[in-house]
Amino acid sequence: MRRDISIAAEPRATRGKNESRRLRKRGLIPAILYGAYQEALAVSVDPKQVTRILHSKTGHNTIFNVDLQDRESSPAMVVDWQYDPMKDTLLHVDLKRIDLTKRIQVSVPVRTQGEAKGVKQQDGLLELVVREVEIECLPDEIPEQFTLDVTELMMGMSVRAGDVALSGSMVLISPAESVIAHVVAMRAEEVVAAPVAAEGVAAAATPEEGVAPAAEPEVIKRGKKEEEGAEAETKGKKK
Repeated sequence: MRRDISIAAEPRATRGKNESRRLRKRGLIPAILYGAYQEALAVSVDPKQVTRILHSKTGHNTIFNVDLQDRESSPAMVVDWQYDPMKDTLLHVDLKRIDLTKRIQVSVPVRTQGEAKGVKQQDGLLELVVREVEIECLPDEIPEQFTLDVTELMMGMSVRAGDVALSGSMVLISPAESVIAHVVAMRAEEVVAAPVAAEGVAAAATPEEGVAPAAEPEVIKRGKKEEEGAEAETKGKKK
């Protein structure tokens, strides 16, 4: 989805670890801007601006403007990014120019609404199988999310990718039969695990009157002398 957001990008002539360190000291990170049949450019951007975009409602499907000083201003999307595993901060991003007149493929989040009857009336469990569906559409028509109503789902019933309501230029790319969510029976261990554990604890804490607790198996260890004596006895019998 296109947003009225612009981030500034600076061209960078050099690459490598040393250049990346210098950029980070200035509060910037390295990035690549490519696509739309134009040359790929090495640039630097403000990671805080990119992070705000990734954490917005439209996330990585956000289309924003990249302002490259006096050279160009292009609609773009974040198509790949790398985080520091320790600091959880952005290290590098790939930005793709977007031609607003051409269709693109994107993954759109799917949400469910309502309480399934199979959960409420049959003690089932609503299981979400996938959280996104892939579609193709014009850039300006990328939806923020899809919402599927699961209220009428009974035990064994499901909603599938083909149930997603599409509009405008949207075309479903995910297999139509892909299950998004379904109502399943709760597994036996989910139902009885807690009570059994509780009973076991109670039994161990308060044994029944008149019943002796089960004896633990005795482990018999032989000393070295006993083992030698047994071996000698065995040899004597063989003679």
